[in-house]
Amino acid sequence: MKIYVDADACPVKDIIIEESEKRGLPVVLIKSYAHFSNQPEPSHVETIYVDSENEAADYKMMQLVQSNDVVITQDYGLASLLLAKQCTILHHKGFRYTPQKMDTLLHTRYASAMERKSGKRTKGPKALTDHDREKFRKQFLKTIANKD
Repeated sequence: MKIYVDADACPVKDIIIEESEKRGLPVVLIKSYAHFSNQPEPSHVETIYVDSENEAADYKMMQLVQSNDVVITQDYGLASLLLAKQCTILHHKGFRYTPQKMDTLLHTRYASAMERKSGKRTKGPKALTDHDREKFRKQFLKTIANKD
């Protein structure tokens, strides 16, 4: 099992790295070159950089992820594609993507896009709270414990 992180805007990378290190689990951060960092990561963390083009990180993730892996992303489109690979996919707000939830999430995303296209303003995502971070930590720990 590997843990893959759609890392460009992932607000829970620190939790993922901390908890996976305690358990000796490998982590792969996938980032665009626009988010390049010289900051060293722990030895169990590999960083893969991809072009800054749209979906470049998604394509790399689709190429690498296998059925026993865990993926963390807030991208509903990527999550919907990865469900076919039978891996476990988590959102940084602490919920697990499932086929049942995916229809609702994608419909909501589509409706918001249509509103923006027609000139209406839509609200962005709510800021991540400490409660959200703890909810993610609990879901992440439960997920990796079940993968052993």
